[in-house]
Parts: sequence; structure tokens; C-alpha cells
Amino acid sequence: MRVVIVGATGNAGTSLLAALRGEPAVTEIVAVARRPAALADPRARFVAADVATDDLAPAMRGADVVVHLAWLIQPSRDEAVTRAVNVDGSRRVFDAAVRAGARALVYASSVGAYGPGPKDRRVREDWPVAGIPTLFYARHKAEVERMLDGLEREHPALRVVRLRPGLIFKRGAATGIRRLFAGPLLPTPLLRPERIPFVPDVARLRFQAVHSLDVGDAYRRAIVDDGARGAYNVAAEPVLDPAVLAATLGARRVPMRARVVRALVAASWRARLQPTPPGWLDLALAVPLMDVQRARDELGWRPRTSATDALLELLRGLHDGAELPTPPLARATTAPARARELRTGVGATAT
Repeated sequence: MRVVIVGATGNAGTSLLAALRGEPAVTEIVAVARRPAALADPRARFVAADVATDDLAPAMRGADVVVHLAWLIQPSRDEAVTRAVNVDGSRRVFDAAVRAGARALVYASSVGAYGPGPKDRRVREDWPVAGIPTLFYARHKAEVERMLDGLEREHPALRVVRLRPGLIFKRGAATGIRRLFAGPLLPTPLLRPERIPFVPDVARLRFQAVHSLDVGDAYRRAIVDDGARGAYNVAAEPVLDPAVLAATLGARRVPMRARVVRALVAASWRARLQPTPPGWLDLALAVPLMDVQRARDELGWRPRTSATDALLELLRGLHDGAELPTPPLARATTAPARARELRTGVGATAT
């Protein structure tokens, strides 16, 4: 089986490559990304391509399965740039996969594709995919899923799989996650789990997470299982809420109103103190909790790492400056002392 992975060098992509190392059904891997990266797997070769501008046909030639992971979270201040990759680039990937005659297309969706939903029960994959209007990331995820709906109607023989994970954590992604969501001004000493003094106790602050390597295993299963079709929720236990977070971190809970927290996030984003717009808080408070039973029953997927252990691993990685040797996850991408982030404007450039 020849597998083409578009966006192979990021958080999920590096975990998928790790999951495929012991997979005998996969005989060749084409890893596609904008910037070169070394690949440890002898079955894998790297192809440099930008989904927004480059000809994708050479990379897709002979593909049995195309996995689409490429996505921009930054720049958070220029939606034209993110849309060119996230929406228009996705369309170009899907078109190239169809022209190449791929038998299956596996797409990295997200819990963020869902519209607002309940926090007191779990929803299955038929919950409306409407996105969160105030966040470009969620709007783009929902729009690409609608694009896939049309693709399935036009090409019924194409096996289309959509994975919808919660927040994806691992130690090696710490530098990349910091660049995307925290920025250069967050004091590193505060990132040790035992030094976090409090967690905000905000109504509806309940969300799900999963270790990146477990997500990689879910993608592996979706690739090799010819019966896998449609959407699969992917998340680990427990649900992360203020009580669980406080117990995990040994911190105290501080009651806060959502509008106050949102105002603080919005003000710090406008002042370019951090790269995360307030729409991310809207997403955390609005998206439903997901039922992952379908992934368990049909893919045989089981997370090996709990959500709390995945969070602790990430926090320790943030404190230690953990990285992986690919451009999205490496410290060198940010330059010494995170000078590039400061020079170009926090959250203003693609990484």
C-alpha cells in the first residue's frame, strides 16, 4: 500500500509516521510538507510542496491512500492566509487525490468542526457540523467537511474517513504548540505543573484531549481498515474540567466569569502579547463533549495515555523546551530567544 501524507511534519503527522513504522500493510510512504525534514523510516521519502500553490500531482501519483493533515493555525491575524491553505488547499489536495485514483482519503477534522453542544452528555458523530462562528479555525474545519460531503456524493467509490480529535498533546510538540498558542512572553518557569497556582473555574469549561501518538494510531487504523468510512470522534478520558485540572496540577480553583476571561484574552491578543484570539475560548466553552464509542467498536482504537497524563507530558515539555527535528516543531524555526516571533509580530506569521 502506498500512502501519501500531506502535512507529515507537524504534531499529528510525526505521530502518524511513528505509528506506521510497524505497519506491514504499508509498503511506501510519501511525506509531503512545505519544508524539508529528515525521515527515519526507510519506506518514506520526502516531497516538498505547498498545498496552496504547488502542483500536487507528482506526490499523489500511484497513491492508494491520501491522508490530509496540512493546516494553518497561524497567522491568527490574517484569515486570507489561513483560508488559502485550510480551505482552498484542502480542495486542491482532494482534487489531486481523486485525479490520482486514490482508493481512500483520510482527513484531519476536529472537535472544532462541531457546532455548539452539551457539556453534560456525550454526542456522537451525527452532531451538526457547523463550527463556531467567532473562530476561523472552526469555520474552516466545518467548511472543509461540507466540501467532503460533496466529494462523497460525486465519488461514491472513494472511501472517505474524517477523524475528529480533541486537543492533541505530546512532549515533542511542545515548542510548536507554544509558538502557536502561547507566544514568546509566557514565563517558562511557570510552566512546571507544580508551579501553576490556579485554574480558572469557568462555567462550561469542559474539554477533551488525547495524546498525539494515540491519534497517530487512530489514523493508522483508518488507513489500513478498508471498512472504515465516515467520521470518528477521538479523545481520551478523563474530561478536563476545572476540578480535574486543579487535582492534576495541585492548583486551586478560582471562579471566573467567561466574559471576564474572554475580555482578558481579547485584550492580550490585540496588544500582541500572545497569539491566541478569543475565538479559541469560545470554542472551548461551546463545543460538545464527544462520544468515542464508534472509534472503539469499528476501528478497535483504544488510547494508551490518559488525557491528564498527556497534558502533564505537554506541560513538562513546554517547561523544558522540548522539540522534534521538523520545521513546525523545532526551536530553530522560532530563532534564538524566540526573536522571530517578536520581530514579525506575535501571531502574525505562518509557521
